[in-house]
Order: sequence, then structure tokens, then C-alpha cells
Amino acid sequence: MKRDLLTLLDLKREEILLIVEEGKRLKGLQKKRIPHRLLAGETIAMIFEKPSTRTRVSFEAGIAQLGATPIVLSRGEMQLGRGETVEDTGRVLSRYVDGIMIRAYSHGAVEALAGAATVPVINGLTDLTHPCQILSDLMTIDERRGGIEGMTVAYVGDGNNVAHSWILATSRLDFTLKIVCPPGYEPADEIMAKAPAGRTRVFHDPAEAVAGADVVYTDVWASMGQEEEAQKRLKDFEGFQVTPELMARAGQEAVFMHCLPAHRGQEVSAEVIDGPQSIVFGQAENRLHAQKAILAFLLSR
Repeated sequence: MKRDLLTLLDLKREEILLIVEEGKRLKGLQKKRIPHRLLAGETIAMIFEKPSTRTRVSFEAGIAQLGATPIVLSRGEMQLGRGETVEDTGRVLSRYVDGIMIRAYSHGAVEALAGAATVPVINGLTDLTHPCQILSDLMTIDERRGGIEGMTVAYVGDGNNVAHSWILATSRLDFTLKIVCPPGYEPADEIMAKAPAGRTRVFHDPAEAVAGADVVYTDVWASMGQEEEAQKRLKDFEGFQVTPELMARAGQEAVFMHCLPAHRGQEVSAEVIDGPQSIVFGQAENRLHAQKAILAFLLSR
């Protein structure tokens, strides 16, 4: 029976930890230039409704390193952009390829694609969730701390798809998540309802939320598709920048994380993102290795 990864709820605790460990193993092999062609002979379609740097390059390189062939498709290159249904696209592609990764605006469209496809579908990002990002983040934290559970993560910023996936992670792993955002920018109620009692709290005071945290995490204030709201958001998010002063309130060994791209001087100061506590580029690198582990987990079954 095929498996999809649309949200972190599609994985059990043990499966998340397995993917983290496998990502670390594959990273070690890649660093030593040891081939790991776990998907030799397979073909993976990559559909992009949204432009991408990290998702496109990390998935395409990872697929090649696993010995498979990536096929990159933009909406404008497909009949999907001319009125073919998402369901028909899923049915047809399933007869050509062994797996599909899609980066889209609508989470509902990705669910429809997965429902019709007979091969595994991976959510490379939607307006609701971003599971691949959080799996690679968990791998990065595990490398740094020697474990994930028991930590405290302070997420400073918009209650967006990245925040949603952090919330869903608390339903599978035992750690504390503190989300701090301006009023009106809280995570969606439907996502908050899935968080176990006591593991996720929402704050409106960054200093209070960050106090003692092991990880301080942020994201852009205006995501792709929210450009018309950018000026309003700049005003609404005043006081929510991650600065050296805010980082000083976190734990002694706290690290700073950002899923990138970053806007220095907005959600984070240059002193923080380019400073000694920042692990953002190692975090970005781990997208490659964690996603290879995801592909191997779903397609090698």
C-alpha cells in the first residue's frame, strides 16, 4: 500500500526518528562520496506551482544521488495549467513515474492529487504545511543536541505553514513549542486543535516566549503570495525581530534557525543570522539529506 507525506501526521513517532537517523546516515555517505543509489532506476516527478531555490535544488540533487531520475515540471508546462484536473494529473503521472513531489499553493489540491495518484506523493510546501522543512530541522537539531525530545522551541513570527508543521510535530514528539506572534497572526485553529495539551502555547510577547528556549526559530513576515500585505505586515510585526537582545534571553546553548530565504533587518538582524548562534546554512544543507531519507522511506517499501 502506497504512503504519502502531506503532513507530519502521516508519520508515527518512530518513523520520524527513523527518517532523522537515515538522513544523518545518508549525509555521512555523501560527505565520504560513497554512492547510495537506493532508488536506482526509478523516476520522480517534481511539480512546482511556486518558484523555489532550496526545494528545487535539494530534491533534484537528492533524487540524482539516490540513483533516480528527476523530471521537473512547472504549472505552465503542464495541461494542469490549461484546465486539466488535479485528479487526472495524478492518475496519468502515476503511470509514468514512481513518485511525485509537489510544491503548491493549495493544500486541498495536493490532497486531491494524492487521493488520485497510485504512487507516493510528497508535499514540498503548501499554504497549510511544510513537513519536509520540519523533518530536516529536526535532523539539524538532533545533530546539534544529540536528541530532539525534551527541548523547547520558540517560534517568533507569523503562524504560517512552517509554524503549523512545528505544531503537528508536537503531536508526534515530546517537546515544548512556544509560538509568539502579533495578535491576528496566530496559527489556524484547525491546526492548534491537533496539538497535545500543554505542549504548544501561543504568546504575544517575544521576550516572554523566548526565555530559556533551546531553539529560536523565525520565518519571513510575508510569504510568497502575500506581497500585497507586505507593508501592513512590516508595521504589525514591529517588535518581533530576532535581535541579539532577544537571543540573550534564550538558553545558554540556544541556536538560531530560519528556513530561508531571510530578510536581514526585518524578521532577524544581521548580527543574529550571521552570528555564532546561527545554524541556518547547516539547516538548509540538511534539506538535501532529510529529503533523501523521506524518498527512500516512501519509495523503498
